[in-house]
Amino acid sequence: MDVAYPDEMSARAHTALHVVKGAAVRVLGEGARWTAGTFVEGGHGRLTLKFERKPTPDEISRIEEEANRCVERDLRIEVLELERGEAESTFGDLMYDLFPVPADVMILRVVLIRDVDGSIWNVNACNKSHVESTGRVGRITLGDARFRPSRSTLEIPFDVSTTP
Repeated sequence: MDVAYPDEMSARAHTALHVVKGAAVRVLGEGARWTAGTFVEGGHGRLTLKFERKPTPDEISRIEEEANRCVERDLRIEVLELERGEAESTFGDLMYDLFPVPADVMILRVVLIRDVDGSIWNVNACNKSHVESTGRVGRITLGDARFRPSRSTLEIPFDVSTTP
């Protein structure tokens, strides 16, 4: 089931979560692949990752640059409906976050973004609405990232431009 957002701006910001996560993993490495939380309201969002250190200002700038390169490439957003077993055999735990999909859910909606070379930019089991391509997200501007050492989490706030 697709959980619809009340407006396109929120769908764009939600899709930006996937874009920012892919950029964060590219810049910070596999240690940043676990999502601990998300928030979206209008054109604002926040991605919270399990992470063990405070990133440098240069790393945060590079995440923003990578995210906007992904937007500029206008990559297609694929939404696949797969039986859970098939999804897990295809994507393994790459598609999961730290908040689990309930065990009784047997059909998963998997959001897949492939880079121009065919590699996976981001893959997530996700039942929210998304725009058709990364180009529809609009420019992404990161806010001040916050590292919480007691929780080993990194919060990356962002805004998407008012027009794609």
